[in-house]
Amino acid sequence: MIMVTGATGQLASLTLAELAERGTPALGGSRTPTGAQRHLDFDDPATLDLTGVTTLVLVSAGYAEDDTVIARHRAVLDAACRDGVTHVTYTSLTSAGDHLGFALAHRVTEQMITTSGLAWTILRNGLYAELFGALLAWTPDGLESAFGNGALAAVARADLAAAAAVVASAPAAHAGKVYDLVGTPITVGDIADRLGVAHRTVELGEYRARLLGDADLLPFQPPMLASIATGVRHGFLHATGPDLVSLLERPLTDPLAVAADVTAAMR
Repeated sequence: MIMVTGATGQLASLTLAELAERGTPALGGSRTPTGAQRHLDFDDPATLDLTGVTTLVLVSAGYAEDDTVIARHRAVLDAACRDGVTHVTYTSLTSAGDHLGFALAHRVTEQMITTSGLAWTILRNGLYAELFGALLAWTPDGLESAFGNGALAAVARADLAAAAAVVASAPAAHAGKVYDLVGTPITVGDIADRLGVAHRTVELGEYRARLLGDADLLPFQPPMLASIATGVRHGFLHATGPDLVSLLERPLTDPLAVAADVTAAMR
């Protein structure tokens, strides 16, 4: 049986939908399960029952500080080894993202997986086109961001979910593989042109100050978001690669259209 963790989240729910469309039975696991999903709370190891699961799609529980994320992933991997899981597929971070503020937990998790004794596949996911579009701000004069003219090899979340479903459906064919799943480079200028508005770049210090002053953000989020901005701005996240197209065997969803739609919806 295939299990996908974080089942109520966007990536996991899309992965489960892709598996269902392929006629591949799969079970969702979640801290807040619905329907037939299994209760899994990464912060409560007693709930981590993976009995009957052969292939585990571990969707990163990255919404926390590094030590918390790593402890969550360690607990899940311990349960996988205990309960007879044979293959783990992990949704990690693109290789170009090693400098990002949230990369460490991903790389530590990769090490834990590759030394666990389980068969494994690492999906190094590029940054979502949806995220890129959501990080732009509207002003009376158009769009504003700290990304400058930098390009991001953005990828639609649905394409990453489809890739996870491909691997989970035939794990043996992908055992021991690390896939870099990135999309087509786009810039904020491209999004602004698509929407017919201007784009103004703000300095990184101003952007960080705004983030630090945002009471809705958790403490780990301002440095994480600032690292994305400087990474894109200075040309570290634009590299492309063939892995995603090869896995999907189809053209990728247009990341510019996806990002622009998200930005337009915030206006």
